[in-house]
Amino acid sequence: MNSIKLIVGLGNPGSQYTNTRHNAGFWFVDTLCKKYGFDLKDNKKFYGEAANVDINNHSVWLLKPMTYMNHSGKALQSLTQFYKIKPEEILVAYDELDLPPGTVKLKKGGGHGGHNGLRDIISLIGSNEFYRIRLGIGHPGHKSQVVSWVLNRASSDDEISINNAIDKSLAVLEDLLDGQLEKATRELHTR
Repeated sequence: MNSIKLIVGLGNPGSQYTNTRHNAGFWFVDTLCKKYGFDLKDNKKFYGEAANVDINNHSVWLLKPMTYMNHSGKALQSLTQFYKIKPEEILVAYDELDLPPGTVKLKKGGGHGGHNGLRDIISLIGSNEFYRIRLGIGHPGHKSQVVSWVLNRASSDDEISINNAIDKSLAVLEDLLDGQLEKATRELHTR
């Protein structure tokens, strides 16, 4: 496994979206920053909030694209091209409809599964071979309700579950950065 050089949280900018399910990726990066005492700064060049940080002796970029979800790839493309970061050195955290709240899964590669943020990233970086932290937000039951579901706030119980999943995923982050994918996956999926 290549070491992770970029951690991206997907979401939508603006206070009206802060607490919505679709911003679970932003919550992930915000919680990571709080845990380690990092601050992101507006970075127009990379179309988002970004910082280069040190986690357990690993130099890592953190990024929250401010391009809105459907254009997340623009921010990733600009940062990865500038710093020559390969797709397999990227970890993307995002909301996953197909997992119940509180569930978190780690994987590498795969399709976009209808997630517009992932679709744009895959299109613009030309690869799907990046790592993913899939944060379960549950499904409303019918595809006609998906947009409303992801753009609204979760119940307080679901919000607690999603935040617990973020904490679980951050507990294995240093293993991931050390290149121990199997160990991180095993620990994350059995907690």
